[in-house]
Amino acid sequence: MDPLTALLIAISAFLLGSIPTGYLVARAKGIDIRQHGSGNIGATNVFRTLGKPLGVFVFVIDALKGFAAVWLALRFGGSSAWPGILAAVAVIAGHNYTPWLGFKGGKGIATSAGVLLALMPWAVLIIAAVWFIVFPITRYVSLASICAAAALPLAVGGLWFAGCGGNAPLLGFSLVISALAIWRHRSNMGRLRNGTEPRIERKIPT
Repeated sequence: MDPLTALLIAISAFLLGSIPTGYLVARAKGIDIRQHGSGNIGATNVFRTLGKPLGVFVFVIDALKGFAAVWLALRFGGSSAWPGILAAVAVIAGHNYTPWLGFKGGKGIATSAGVLLALMPWAVLIIAAVWFIVFPITRYVSLASICAAAALPLAVGGLWFAGCGGNAPLLGFSLVISALAIWRHRSNMGRLRNGTEPRIERKIPT
């Protein structure tokens, strides 16, 4: 991968990731999502503030940003994993630190899921299983996301060891985005410790 191609991939992926989906969807409803709930522009806060359909919509679009950036980089950047990894880092960075909102974006979970689906689909199944085990038990989206992020390097390493895909660059990348996702949830971890983190409550039939 030549330097010009690498630069074009990084810039394109960053700009794609920087599209603030949650903010734009909420603005279309006359709401500044940054002034509601956790103040985050991601799918979870949209879910809490505007309801399930729009929350799911934002999650899907943010995931598609990640998937598209990596898929295009792998298609046009060469046969190695490096163009995809470069695009993955750039699109997540763009989402997490969007320049359109003063470099304050989401926490990268949906975009990371899209990235991983393009790079390591089997790992996605494993961390999705972790998320869907933790969330119904605790009803904390943040805790489920933190546990899934922590499980990612273990999933990638386990698949590589078992000969089911993966390599050293992908393992290194998984460690980086796992650490970044957990770091972006540090305020949630503080609220979890204090018992002030909001749950997604089960609806009780009436």
